[in-house]
Amino acid sequence: MEAVIRKWGNSPALRLPTSALKEAGYHLEQKVDLIVSRGRIIIQPLKKVEYDLDALVGGVTASNGHSEFGFGKPVGKEVL
Repeated sequence: MEAVIRKWGNSPALRLPTSALKEAGYHLEQKVDLIVSRGRIIIQPLKKVEYDLDALVGGVTASNGHSEFGFGKPVGKEVL
C-alpha cells in the first residue's frame, strides 16, 4: 500500500488509508507509540495501564498524605 508524506502545519504528516487501519485493528483517536529503529518508523498501540484502586490507596501513608485544603468561601452555586 503506497502513501505520501505531506506537510501539515509545520509538521510532516502521513494519511493512513481506512483499510490499513481496519486491517491492523486500529481506530480513530487511538493513542499509539512511534518507534524509530534502523531507518524505519514503527507504529504500535500504547499499552493500557491498569490501576488497582486498593493498591493505590494502600500506598497512602502519613508521610505522603496531606491535610485538608481550603479553597475559600463559595462564590457561586457550589454544593457543600
